Amino acid sequence: MNEGYPVATDLGITTCEICGLVLASAPAGGRWRCPRCRHELHARKPHSVQRTAAWLATAAVLYLPANLLPVMTTNSVLGSESHTIVGGIIELWATGSRELALIVFIASIAVPVLKIAALALLAITAHRRSLWRQRERAGLYRLVETVGHWSMLDVFVVVLLVGMVHFGVLASVEPEAGLLAFGAVVVATMLASASFDPRLIWPPTRSAAKPATHG
Repeated sequence: MNEGYPVATDLGITTCEICGLVLASAPAGGRWRCPRCRHELHARKPHSVQRTAAWLATAAVLYLPANLLPVMTTNSVLGSESHTIVGGIIELWATGSRELALIVFIASIAVPVLKIAALALLAITAHRRSLWRQRERAGLYRLVETVGHWSMLDVFVVVLLVGMVHFGVLASVEPEAGLLAFGAVVVATMLASASFDPRLIWPPTRSAAKPATHG
């Protein structure tokens, strides 16, 4: 619960996101910038929940083509074969590479889904100014920030394959539309995470508090 622990806006102060300088409330009118690094200051990121929701919707729309469309096509003297993320996981499992299949499943399927779900939960509770499990939600945001970059694993693997497996007419690997969609999902979730202001987890406890904003 937030009770007993006033936030910065309750005390009439704000902090620069760039250099960490603690400042008193913004003067009335005009944009307020940090006197040390000149970064524009906000008590909260402007339109944080709306921007987070927009990027999450984009990621959700792109998630299906990212997993259903081929991410790469291998060409060899034996012919061409297209591979999707899901198909690749099934093939790895069937051929006995279960550890690798599990890694790809976690990085490419589980992480994006859980990240979208976690950010959606954070955005909804922030929009409702909920006081429910604030510490746990703050920990969830830190977890999302920590593991989110691992969802680029599939993109790195395919890029490495494209660069390494290119032996003229003998064999080659070509990236496909699914890889672009998957990369877009990862970028969208990263932008959603960057757009979310974790300070919204801790709404002001005093209705009369006047946050520092720009005019």
